[in-house]
Amino acid sequence: MKTQHTLKTLSALILGLGAMGVAHGAGFQLLEQNASGLGSAYAGSAAIGENASANYFNPASITLLPGMNVSAGAVAIKPSFKFSNGGSTGPTGAASTGDNGGDAGSWAAVPNAHFTWEVNPRVWLGLSVGAPFGLMTDYEKGWAGRYHSEKFSIESINVNPSIAFKATDTLSIGVGVNWMQLDADYRKAQFVPNQGGGLVPGGDLSAKVKAKGDAWGWNAGILWQATPDTRFGLSYRSKVKIDADGTTTISNRNVPGTFNHPLYGTQPNPILGAVGSYDAETSVELPDTAIFSVVHQLNDRWTLLGDVSWTGWSSIPELKIENTGVQNAELDLRFKDAWRVALGAHYRYSDSWTFKGGVAWDQSPVRDDAFRPSALPDNDRYWVSLGAQYNFSKNTSIDVGYAHLFVKSTSVNNASSKEAGVLKGDYDSSGDLIGVQFSHRF
Repeated sequence: MKTQHTLKTLSALILGLGAMGVAHGAGFQLLEQNASGLGSAYAGSAAIGENASANYFNPASITLLPGMNVSAGAVAIKPSFKFSNGGSTGPTGAASTGDNGGDAGSWAAVPNAHFTWEVNPRVWLGLSVGAPFGLMTDYEKGWAGRYHSEKFSIESINVNPSIAFKATDTLSIGVGVNWMQLDADYRKAQFVPNQGGGLVPGGDLSAKVKAKGDAWGWNAGILWQATPDTRFGLSYRSKVKIDADGTTTISNRNVPGTFNHPLYGTQPNPILGAVGSYDAETSVELPDTAIFSVVHQLNDRWTLLGDVSWTGWSSIPELKIENTGVQNAELDLRFKDAWRVALGAHYRYSDSWTFKGGVAWDQSPVRDDAFRPSALPDNDRYWVSLGAQYNFSKNTSIDVGYAHLFVKSTSVNNASSKEAGVLKGDYDSSGDLIGVQFSHRF
């Protein structure tokens, strides 16, 4: 009865946290599926098996966890994207009006919750809920790049049950399925030129697209204890193709409601006939990922961690939003596959305290200034991370972690859309992450 009550309580907690999965992260893939790995820059993520969050990074690694384990936490992320105009032009080719848009980044939280259960000495079950993809850029209304984007947000929820088998004393395998839901919100200004030989005045309309969809994917992994002190982990997470449906809403921003006809006097402006709501749909194939990790116990104090991961971002060459009744929208992205390398270490100071540190190089899927979108002004970044773990007992611990992201100087010269004009300038970007994780073994 106690076990049933614990499972029901955990399930409610997981679903509640998952529904809060609103976030913004690098690329727009979120590594922050726990806070215990944040302090070491997520090095060794597919082999560490430190708590129940191991289920997300490599289902095979949950065989390192005896009994029943729960882990839950959140990572708060504060990205900063500050644009400096360097000659942007509007749809007519004239110099773009408007300011630099302020800081397009803002605080967001990435929650997570995980559960593992050793069914018997050979079989484990796991469950993870988190937000593996997220994005938020929000510029001041009317900024110089308003025809490219004023707001773009992506929110996700991923539910990932898994099963793992200990094939031998040194080799484990695990597989899982994933149900993912994605919500998108894209807003921008839409320029409408004067019509009727200049008789009918144009101006700016506002376009807002909101869409939601869900789909299934899978993941798998292996864990090999090569020596008593060294183990390797390899995991793979499949692509997830999501077909999303929603609504495009067109509203007036500054188009005059009437105009003065030389023969008929004051007339309603026909341009405003586009104002209203329309059915919209889009499709996105979220990338697959692979992680190779190593964990080495150097001595009774030091543990060394390493990670090489790959993300197949080329699955998203563009984003098309097809509308019924109004013009379609399209973002030419040309994302490229990306790599990440991380190194970290844990220092066991005492039975109660462990200190963590790590560094990482994280490659952006955006490589070309000509296709860098204002919705994701991304570039390569370096991580520097610190963290600490406190053990209340042998079964209960809490982790805190912090990372700062140093982002390369980022230029943009995006002329991929004639309707949006040219966005030209530079971004000063960075990121700060802070997280907390609570873990318990029953």
